[in-house]
Amino acid sequence: MPRIRAFCPRLPDRSAPLTRPNILFIQCDQLTADVLNAYGNDIAVTPNLDRLAEGGLVFENAYCNYPLCSPSRASMAAGMLASRIGAYDNASEFPASIPTYAHYMRALGYQTCLSGKMHFIGPDQLHGFERRLTSDVYPSDFTWTPDWLADGFHGATDMRMLTVSGPSARNVQIDYDEDVAARAVQFIYDAPRAQDTRPFFLQVSFTHPHDPYLCQPKHWDLYPDGVPMPRTARPDDADNDPHSLRILFQHGLRDAEITDEMIQRARRAYCGSVSFIDDKIGDLMAALAQSGQAGNTVIVFTTDHGEMLGERGLWLKKTFFDGSTRLPFIMNGAGRIEPGRSAALVSLVDLLPTLVALGATGDAPAPVDDLDGTDILALPRAGFGERPMLGELLCEGINAPIFMIRRGRFKLVMSEGDPPMLFDLEADPEERTNLARDPAHAGTLKELGDEVRQRWDNAALSRDVLRSQQRRQLINKATEQGIKPRWDHTPTDDSDERYYRNKQHYNTWAFDHLEAPSTGD
Repeated sequence: MPRIRAFCPRLPDRSAPLTRPNILFIQCDQLTADVLNAYGNDIAVTPNLDRLAEGGLVFENAYCNYPLCSPSRASMAAGMLASRIGAYDNASEFPASIPTYAHYMRALGYQTCLSGKMHFIGPDQLHGFERRLTSDVYPSDFTWTPDWLADGFHGATDMRMLTVSGPSARNVQIDYDEDVAARAVQFIYDAPRAQDTRPFFLQVSFTHPHDPYLCQPKHWDLYPDGVPMPRTARPDDADNDPHSLRILFQHGLRDAEITDEMIQRARRAYCGSVSFIDDKIGDLMAALAQSGQAGNTVIVFTTDHGEMLGERGLWLKKTFFDGSTRLPFIMNGAGRIEPGRSAALVSLVDLLPTLVALGATGDAPAPVDDLDGTDILALPRAGFGERPMLGELLCEGINAPIFMIRRGRFKLVMSEGDPPMLFDLEADPEERTNLARDPAHAGTLKELGDEVRQRWDNAALSRDVLRSQQRRQLINKATEQGIKPRWDHTPTDDSDERYYRNKQHYNTWAFDHLEAPSTGD
């Protein structure tokens, strides 16, 4: 990967053309590649994503490193596995002392801005972003701290995710993402007419298509014939793996009566939510074009983790089957990304070094930490490559850390107390046949198992996770007394700067400072 060297940014000459691209990083939440045309599945109606993929670089084998929101995003931002930075679960603090891609991009001379969800936990709600245009959609404190020592665990979701699904004219998630998109579009229009002439790194992070499975009627109506049902049925409990049974219990689904009509409504509404996000992506792309910035902007699109969507009877995430961990990952734009498709194994920890390589004009600053990712634009596109893809799960509802490694065509999932699962993803892409007990694959099982044991110290990590949980539980109990601290981000109101306040001549404000370029269309 390129070397990264810390330095102080300097504003470029306004009269000089930009030598580095703007970067628009679009992220959604809980999007599986299994519904997208760009990944061979023409289920969801996504014309804007299709256009982005057709002119861009599609990574066919992209994964998250942790199939849960907050740890996945912290790991992604830091370029390191969640266990290395203490981001164990959805209520683990993301330390302010860990540099993120936003810090590196600022050091390279970029202005950094975030609109939308990041699920940062702790008092630092910026993590290198100069501006944050919206609040987050989830709490930033330790309220969701898990407890491995508790008897039983019921997750934040229940059967209502299936019984209350379908069209919805408006709900809080739609409200949130409309605000995220509107503020991001305004930022794009503002960028070329602002005093700050640095290129921008803008992250736009939506909460859709995360459950609940609800969508607006116009998006529901895009699927008049419904959507395909899951390909893989839920195995009988005797044939199912222990972790899947735990997940079914957490979500209140293990003994529930789930009808085909429930499954169909939830899957159709999910696809409607994907189409909603596609509309928002279209708004962002239109703003780039109309503000004259499309030709100098690289667009990166991905999500934080996938969605099982009823496959194997499972919903949501927190499992290492491909529906939960395999992601859409697309890069497009500015004449710097050669279009095509890449079979290389990549993951979200690769984002930081890849973004830095895009933003550097020469040698890039060397990372302080030994990153787990690499610049994926420098990887060969043919074949999986030699590097492994790593995953971990350390949150609620498990008995011990769960580790995943994919190397080439094989994926191994291991956890103390659970039997291992080994899949050949080329021969068995739907992961129906566990090869761990097949003598013909004993060598592969041993090789990958040894690699897992070398990379992770299960006993030490388990102690660290438990101690972290106990600390946060004590803090939670203490702060129930008296005034509870709030770390949530509240965006500032820029009305005094944006609108006329008699600080200058009216026409200076109306024509000079806020004049937007025109594309002539």
